[in-house]
Amino acid sequence: MAIDADTIIADLVGQRYLSDWLTVDQPMIDRFADATGDHQFIHVDPQRAAKTPFGGTIAHGFLLLSLLPRLQGMADRPEIPGLAMGINYGTDRIRFVRPVHAGSDVRAAFHIAEVTQKAPDRFQQTIDVELHTRGQDGPALIARWLGQFVVRG
Repeated sequence: MAIDADTIIADLVGQRYLSDWLTVDQPMIDRFADATGDHQFIHVDPQRAAKTPFGGTIAHGFLLLSLLPRLQGMADRPEIPGLAMGINYGTDRIRFVRPVHAGSDVRAAFHIAEVTQKAPDRFQQTIDVELHTRGQDGPALIARWLGQFVVRG
């Protein structure tokens, strides 16, 4: 069966989906600090961080960004018929708008803004993402995430 690029694009563009909640706890923040070598006290020292305007430890911005694939996997995202694989292609824009305190629950809202065909079996999608913290107004992170995927007919 041949790939119908117009149908794939039409079915995806404009789709919105939401992840489940995920707790960003201090052990997760500490593991990220160990993995990246970013041990700034506002992330890993609760006593010192309590004396800052944050009032406690906060998650690294890049930790929150790195959670997007996990959160997307927890979401009821649209199915892509014939999907063979997906590839992270990067971002066009990232903003860390509000801090996420240790112990907070976060979830991501995804909006497929654009899909373009790059080759007969390869597409690129632009996804606008907002990461929200339970009980907080407005997003903690906003990003324009680029991904590519390959389909087999």
